[in-house]
Amino acid sequence: MQQDKRSVVIVGAGAIGGSTAAFLADAGWDPELVCKHQETVDLAPTRGLHVFGVKGEKYARVRALKDVSDLSRVADVVLLATKANDCTDAARRLLPVLRDDSVVVSLQNGICEDAIAEVVGRDRVVGCVVGWGATMHGPAELEVTSDGEFILGNIDGRTDDRLPFLKDLLGAVQPTRISGNIMGELYSKLIINSCINSLGVIAGLELGKLLAIRKVRRIFVGLMREAMAVAAASGVKVEPAAGGKLDFYGFLEGDSLFSNLKRHFVVRMIGLKYRRIKSSSLQSLERGRLTEIDYLNGYICSRGAQYGVPTPVNDAVVTVIKEIESGARTITPDNLNDPLFRAW
Repeated sequence: MQQDKRSVVIVGAGAIGGSTAAFLADAGWDPELVCKHQETVDLAPTRGLHVFGVKGEKYARVRALKDVSDLSRVADVVLLATKANDCTDAARRLLPVLRDDSVVVSLQNGICEDAIAEVVGRDRVVGCVVGWGATMHGPAELEVTSDGEFILGNIDGRTDDRLPFLKDLLGAVQPTRISGNIMGELYSKLIINSCINSLGVIAGLELGKLLAIRKVRRIFVGLMREAMAVAAASGVKVEPAAGGKLDFYGFLEGDSLFSNLKRHFVVRMIGLKYRRIKSSSLQSLERGRLTEIDYLNGYICSRGAQYGVPTPVNDAVVTVIKEIESGARTITPDNLNDPLFRAW
């Protein structure tokens, strides 16, 4: 198939999916956007998706529809940008519109690739790390809050001719590179989200205030240690985070007083640099939606159970956030004093 004839479908018109659709349309691609909210479906092809922020401001008209069944043609490339909790449901709805050689690219937080592969087939799934940020302020109102990159790769590590095409496609949105270790790249982002995103939900604080608390920094390191132990047991080599600046292996090395002080210093500096960042999971709860905890700390816990690696700190985080979601617990820094966290 020629590049200009491949049908591109984006499922999910939230911050990442909507922004991606707008930039692709602006670059001359002709994506179709599947969105469950009628107001966005109405605005996208008329007034256009309004994108603003660090990449400037634009209105981009995009074809939009309420359901996958309304697509005008079979999907060659699907960019799956739903919330992680909705990914398998969305994948099942896609089955009738996929070719044998269609590609489904996961743009979720957490690691959803394995779950999506169980539905659509492993050969169809391409992993992707979204290393930039965006916020949805309302239907078709999308702010790009930080620059960054896409990282692409096949989940079994092989290379094929799909990846250069996808790199070209996503390169119209943000710089894109191909990795031979996409699971290690995904796991790297998973660790950061499991520390920052989840603790932000529990305490309800912006990152600067959150990481100024010594106990939070101890929990942060405990979460990271467990995640790395699970990665080792499952054979995943975790790639560095923060553009290669944070090597998890080196960060966790050593148990001396100096090593511990250095870790606290690094975490504190992260908090200072990104002090205004508010957990996206916290924002979800404030909008009345569930978090993606099952695909963040919950993923680490389930993998730990599979490989016989204890994950008590991550277990505690999952328990507390589930209680917040159910209404049995409020969002407050006092949650950090819960007996579940007494060892930290």
